[in-house]
Amino acid sequence: MQYPGAVAPDEKWADPTPGLVGFTEVLRAAGVPVTTDRVAAFFEALDTLDATSRMQSYWAGRLTLCSDPDDVRRYDLAFDAWFDPPPGGRTSVKDDRPPPPPRLASLMPSSDRSGEAGEDEEGPVIRATATGDEVLRSRDIAELTAPEREHLRRMLALLRPAPPTRPSRRRRPNRHGAPDPGRTLRSALRNQGEIRELRRRRNSPRPRKVVLLIDVSGSMEPYADALMRFAHVVVRRAPRTTEAFTLGTRLTRITRELRQRDAERALTQAGKAIPDWSGGTRLGEVIQAFVDRWGQRGAARRAVVVIFSDGWERGEPDLLGQQLARLSRLAHKIVWVNPHAGKDGYAPVQGGIVAVLPYLDELLAGHSLDTLQELLRVVRDA
Repeated sequence: MQYPGAVAPDEKWADPTPGLVGFTEVLRAAGVPVTTDRVAAFFEALDTLDATSRMQSYWAGRLTLCSDPDDVRRYDLAFDAWFDPPPGGRTSVKDDRPPPPPRLASLMPSSDRSGEAGEDEEGPVIRATATGDEVLRSRDIAELTAPEREHLRRMLALLRPAPPTRPSRRRRPNRHGAPDPGRTLRSALRNQGEIRELRRRRNSPRPRKVVLLIDVSGSMEPYADALMRFAHVVVRRAPRTTEAFTLGTRLTRITRELRQRDAERALTQAGKAIPDWSGGTRLGEVIQAFVDRWGQRGAARRAVVVIFSDGWERGEPDLLGQQLARLSRLAHKIVWVNPHAGKDGYAPVQGGIVAVLPYLDELLAGHSLDTLQELLRVVRDA
């Protein structure tokens, strides 16, 4: 069969308009689902193009009447049979062949594809297994391979956290809320003293501060890179109301470094600023330094404080508990994120966790992307 689109553009034929409706009926008989809307689009296209040109008529019908790649073959058969019939007259072009069976294919990039059908086989490919993104969301970050970690970094960059809000004392006009006497009276004065509408107002929301304290000690090293990238996304989303610090043997503020747009450059600069990366842990002393230098000066007041740590404390657990008690009196909410809390059989028996449990509002797991998204929801709803 000669490909219709390959005909020279200047090849003309007699006006085919009287037979166009019959052509659409032939397409329906051939198995092409031709609807009324598609027939109308076909005629509108022919009004714009040259209906006496074989090539233009072919493409006008193919682009408006075919809705699936499987329809192209039936369309070609019907086109040739209707406009170029054999000497004995037009023949039926009904395609009675059953559609090819679908082929299953995995979407996991690392799956074995040796059993899949070749590319030259017919039949649609049905993606039946879970995608790599869905599987990766629930995987423990510490167990990921190097390619999976790179994939996780791209997924973290796509997060769009919603900053928490708090009501302010400033009131603004609103359709709902308490009556606004001033605006109501001023509106009445413009109407010769007649009150036609009761104006209302309500407290306008303001962004609530968020403080991220990230443990970068040796026991948290498998999760540190992902948590730093998570912190970069949160800081970039609300740079004016978000503060980020690292916890180890000392306290390090990395807010300025994480405000940079490029994630790799931001983490490189933050790594240079952290002198105790993958070192020891003195949570009690470091949190005391945060409360003394930053918390009491306003950084933690009415803020949502998120602490990423597994709770392993080399110092005195009692000191850690005392400092969390001080922090709880300043902060609006304290959320402790422990990567081990999401594992089977976990119990909060570490000395640091036991000491801080009475002062926590939430104890969450932070070992996977799903748990980090749950953390974003908790912070948003604070």
